[in-house]
Amino acid sequence: MHFLITAGPTREWLDPVRFLSNPSSGKMGYAVACAARDAGARVTLVSGPVTLAAPRGVELVRVETAAEMARETLQRARRADVIVLAAAVADWTPARVARQKIKKSEIRNQKSEFLLRLKPTMDIAATLGRKRCRPGQVLVGFAAETQRVGAGAREKLRRKNLELIVANDVSKAGAGFAVDTNEITLIDRDGRVERPPRASKQTLAKLIVRRALALRAAAKEAG
Repeated sequence: MHFLITAGPTREWLDPVRFLSNPSSGKMGYAVACAARDAGARVTLVSGPVTLAAPRGVELVRVETAAEMARETLQRARRADVIVLAAAVADWTPARVARQKIKKSEIRNQKSEFLLRLKPTMDIAATLGRKRCRPGQVLVGFAAETQRVGAGAREKLRRKNLELIVANDVSKAGAGFAVDTNEITLIDRDGRVERPPRASKQTLAKLIVRRALALRAAAKEAG
């Protein structure tokens, strides 16, 4: 069994010294990688820039930008039985990256707003959901929301053609970015909902892996 997992944030550079990013620590994705390894799977972890130690026994692929994460994930997707997309990938990236640092003196009117033109990045989950790389492949997505968590997760599950989605309200204390605990809701494509109590990310990662393995077994049996 081969798990392919993404984790951490991405960085979208404006110039050589500034970038757009988010507070993701990668802790949830790394915990899923360790749980899958402990369950006996072969694990590839595509990670954005984090301060976490590389998990033992896991193939680690380090990336920085959303484009790099998309490339490395899609290249490996055809060999994966289960793909867990836990990374907080930027939805937008600058349309143009300045070769040199953008200085205030170069902006004609410093009292005016600095307008930043952005373009969309590739939606990795939707791309994988449109065309499965192998029969019975299971896609697990994450939905980090701040309102209408269930509705947002269900819409994302349907639109991206996932088997399972892990939703959480990142505005809640102890359930957002860069903490050791999480509070999640698991929703599968058959409408089953599971709301485990708040727990460590390691504990919840084991639950996510068990659900993914069960979905994989059911897909193989049906196929």
